[in-house]
Amino acid sequence: MGDATNTTEAHADDALPHVDFSTFILSLSHSALMHLGEAPSPETGKLEEDLALARQTIDLLGMLEEKTRGNLAGDEERLLGQILYDLRIRYVERSKMK
Repeated sequence: MGDATNTTEAHADDALPHVDFSTFILSLSHSALMHLGEAPSPETGKLEEDLALARQTIDLLGMLEEKTRGNLAGDEERLLGQILYDLRIRYVERSKMK
């Protein structure tokens, strides 16, 4: 029984990408883009806009930037800053359309 479970877990691990700080940030960024209506929902394949959820995700990324300041590698810090800048601009543009 233990061998079958370990084999199943090994296959599940192979299917999932390695998670580090950058992939975590990119995942949150993609969620924000979906909520902004700029990336299709994986469930429906359609563009769906929910600005409140987009704002919440952007704020979460902002909190991570604040709480991790001084503790990130240079490339991680730049990635987070660039993503936040881009998402905030997109959010403002979408908000003006309403």
